[in-house]
Amino acid sequence: MHQLLNSTGAARIRTATLADWPLIETFQRNCSEQALHRRWGRTRILHRDIERLLHHSSCWIALHGTDEVVALGSTGPVSRQPGVFDLGLQVADVHQRRGIGLALARHAAAHARSRGPHTLSVYAEASNLPMLGLVRRLGHPTEIREGAHLDVRVPLSGASADSPTTPAPAAPF
Repeated sequence: MHQLLNSTGAARIRTATLADWPLIETFQRNCSEQALHRRWGRTRILHRDIERLLHHSSCWIALHGTDEVVALGSTGPVSRQPGVFDLGLQVADVHQRRGIGLALARHAAAHARSRGPHTLSVYAEASNLPMLGLVRRLGHPTEIREGAHLDVRVPLSGASADSPTTPAPAAPF
């Protein structure tokens, strides 16, 4: 478990499991429809969605206190492109712009780098400026516009090191 500091104090990042579904479900209910749509492409997230995400990638939750999930992150070969791990990230609306998303993204990048892929990929709406700004802070990305979306690729060799104490967050699966 990693401890991170942000503008609201301390939060912990730990591996998510299916047993965390009640916490994740509460987290999702507390997120705005806009945030859910930006991350998932829809406004209702089901148990099977989280189960599938956990099956295809490594997932983490950021916890504030003992049981409040403030962010969910994932990385893995979801798109099945050789040498590419996809990054998914969602931060609770009230906890955005506090460094939690960046810390979680750096944690995911370090995890991906340790597994061998050369690239971290994010597929996001071009209007999702907070996510795009966060990804740009991970390294020197290339961006390909696909209609209203951007396919952003960050080389893992140049991605920022995992820095859980750095203060300052989605790609569908």
